[in-house]
Amino acid sequence: MGAIFQALLLGAPALLLVAAGIEDIRYRTIANAKTAALALAAPLWWWASGMGLWPDIALQIGCAALVFALFVGVFALGMMGGGDVKLIGALALWLPPMPLLRMLVLMSLLGGALTILMLLEKKVRRGGRRGPIEVPYGVAITLSALIVLSEPILNRIG
Repeated sequence: MGAIFQALLLGAPALLLVAAGIEDIRYRTIANAKTAALALAAPLWWWASGMGLWPDIALQIGCAALVFALFVGVFALGMMGGGDVKLIGALALWLPPMPLLRMLVLMSLLGGALTILMLLEKKVRRGGRRGPIEVPYGVAITLSALIVLSEPILNRIG
């Protein structure tokens, strides 16, 4: 498939990711429809990328299942919301193993920075909300995924 078609095809998940990040900031939730659309569009990406059923697509699905299972455990520990877990699982269908690993590392760093900022904001306000902070982790997921998804496009330009 042509590079231009692939770049255009990446626009759909980019829009879904931006919408998910905004929704997570505003409501601290990510709609299932967004993650489902992202997951269901992955086979079109596989086809456009020329991936073969074996081993490429099988590896993609296996990695996504493993990542999803890992983050279900994080959810079970109460450390992440269900929408975040589903979003990560859907993104894992789009990214080969090394870009997926880069996204997860970048997501962790951005999520940690976001958490620190929210803790500082809570401390500055002192009389504000009590109890634990609710970190919109979808923002860290969205930013890290957008950075990793843009790499193939930006690398072709240079």
